[in-house]
Amino acid sequence: MSMIVETAIVREVDAEAIISPTATGRLLLDSSDTGGALSTLRMTLTEGAAGAVPHHHTTSTELFYILEGKARVLSGEQIVTLERGDVAAVPPLTPHAFAAAPGHTADLLIIVAPGIQRFEYFRLLDRLRRGEATLEELLASQDLYDNHFLDSPAWTRDRQAS
Repeated sequence: MSMIVETAIVREVDAEAIISPTATGRLLLDSSDTGGALSTLRMTLTEGAAGAVPHHHTTSTELFYILEGKARVLSGEQIVTLERGDVAAVPPLTPHAFAAAPGHTADLLIIVAPGIQRFEYFRLLDRLRRGEATLEELLASQDLYDNHFLDSPAWTRDRQAS
């Protein structure tokens, strides 16, 4: 197991921001910044916006802490609404996804532990959104970023109902 060997500090003004019409991702600490202990980002979603489609990680737990607003979180087949101050930890291999709850914005702190090098993954998603990368590139990166996409009928039904 890796250990943090020195204190890692990122000031909000120095954090890289990836901005789309419905979300802002602030890349805080990548796995390489923490000796592999964790990676973390802040995700701010507009009203009802999708955050991440269903996926799982093979080695890491993903923690969601709600800073403001309300979020819907898929964990396995269960979908819960989390509010300001709530936290959920999704273990490895468990299908999960998240979105702002209908009629609400959501501001989340997301921590993946042990860490996965994730910043390039979020940059790839941004390039895909802008038409500068292909879906094939994203699908080919699943093992590299330990982000394995899957189908979740429960999540699809929940998103269609909102």
